[in-house]
Amino acid sequence: MVVKVYVVYYSMYGHVEKLAEEIMKGANSVEGVEATLFQVPETLNEEILGKMGAPPKSGVPHIQPAQLADADGLIFGFPTRYGMMAAQFKAFLDATGGLWRTQALAGKPAGIFFSTGSQGGGQETTALTAITQLTHHGMLFVPIGYTFGAGMFELDAVKGGSPYGAGTFAGDGTRQPTKLELEQAFHQGKYTAGITKKLKSGSI
Repeated sequence: MVVKVYVVYYSMYGHVEKLAEEIMKGANSVEGVEATLFQVPETLNEEILGKMGAPPKSGVPHIQPAQLADADGLIFGFPTRYGMMAAQFKAFLDATGGLWRTQALAGKPAGIFFSTGSQGGGQETTALTAITQLTHHGMLFVPIGYTFGAGMFELDAVKGGSPYGAGTFAGDGTRQPTKLELEQAFHQGKYTAGITKKLKSGSI
């Protein structure tokens, strides 16, 4: 039995993509799980992206809304914009009306991870406001809670993430995800994949 987990993200400056890569590794560490990375299409043109200083996109394939139904579990990642998901990811979800009508995603476990510019920039509200999308599709939100252990209580260093999911702080764009943040992302991938596997096998 192969358990398919799709890690679907939008990343403008690469911070979310780095978390996504670790989440995929964590998911693939679970026996029987096959995790795949996908990015959602960009909505801004090259001229605008250039003015914003955004680097070229990676070669990770784009996903179409209908492909979500092929996954057993989903983990969505995006940067925040005023405490909510970036418009690029919202535009992608807005195109899932066909899946909503048939409730093709109902019952699928789904996690969330994120990047914000500052400590007060939405490490909880970005995930909290995204849960509405999962709810209308009937998906099962899988937070990491405090399963990451001592790493959740780190106070000596700046660390993104919350009980909702893994996270990082981008700052002015030069700050990159730390070792601890990447470890939390790996944990989220492994944890969510484990839940997905149990659901598919009927053991929970």
